Amino acid sequence: MAKPNLYELPAVADAPARKWCGGNLGGDNETCVETTPLTGMDAFVVTDSKPEGRGRELRMTGAELDSFAVEWIRSRGLSL
Repeated sequence: MAKPNLYELPAVADAPARKWCGGNLGGDNETCVETTPLTGMDAFVVTDSKPEGRGRELRMTGAELDSFAVEWIRSRGLSL
């Protein structure tokens, strides 16, 4: 079975974007990313809050995003 093209799936219509902020070096809107779930599977749209990043997006499955988060934490020497 072929994997679905995440870029062809619509975002969940009534799901608000979840904003993830940190650093606050450039104000609240300069240090955030947003995630919005996609319709039909465990997958998300990831967008940048910076004006120059507006309109660009990365789409990842939940497993891909989880793996990224875990590896990022490990690579930075952080813990939960």
